[in-house]
Amino acid sequence: MKKWFIGIIVLNVAVIGLLWACIVSGTKPVATGQTAYMIILGAKVKASGEPSLALKERLDVAVPYLKKYPHVQVIVSGGRGDDEPISEAAVMARYLVAQGIAASRITTEAQSMSTTENIRYSKKLLPKNTTEVTLVSNDFHLYRATYLAKKAGLTATVLAARTPQSVTLQLHIREMAAIVKTWLVGH
Repeated sequence: MKKWFIGIIVLNVAVIGLLWACIVSGTKPVATGQTAYMIILGAKVKASGEPSLALKERLDVAVPYLKKYPHVQVIVSGGRGDDEPISEAAVMARYLVAQGIAASRITTEAQSMSTTENIRYSKKLLPKNTTEVTLVSNDFHLYRATYLAKKAGLTATVLAARTPQSVTLQLHIREMAAIVKTWLVGH
């Protein structure tokens, strides 16, 4: 009985270690301005219509990159959840414009309700035969996002935003479960 219990603990630790390694590996390869299109993945919008901390981190890492590489076009991707007053894409577009990014560089995708849909719907907005993009999300999310992009026929470099400290543990645990689900069901 004791060996069985220890075996279960060792297996759980190994799985958690594997998932943690996947999350860490998702922050590479770092974008260097080589791709012409960026997709910023949506996250929660506050009841006030302002970006959540996680979404603000994504936007704040994208702004200097977009200023440094003015040839890069950006797709802001995220729909409107039941508890959100406005779509995530609309909030992101408004934020980027307020930070000096020209509206002509921004395309909104406001229908998606999941990471799979972010990738799928954003891909439809890319010019035909575009296969390389830069994905922007929080560090914990990029492994799964790039995995899904690859399944959709896209090669991705990444910009990793910090995960707000107040929700780090919660989001990492949720993401580990989401990675397992993605491996099992494909999306």
